[in-house]
Amino acid sequence: MLKRLNNILNVVMGSSVGVIVGHTIYVYWEYRKYPDLYAMQSAPWYTSIVAYGVVTAIVLLITIVLKCIVRKKLKNH
Repeated sequence: MLKRLNNILNVVMGSSVGVIVGHTIYVYWEYRKYPDLYAMQSAPWYTSIVAYGVVTAIVLLITIVLKCIVRKKLKNH
């Protein structure tokens, strides 16, 4: 059970990093292709990247804490 939870946490960590990398590449590409679209906005073009980064950092922090707990319990068994 704990090994399966550890594997799920690995998937969540990898997925969250993949989402932020993919989103960053897409937003940068879109910004380079359509700069006038972003010029109309009051917020900078990278605002969504920062928001995704904060959410990703929170998810990674939670999963790292959970992984530490799982590892500790696995060592005790």
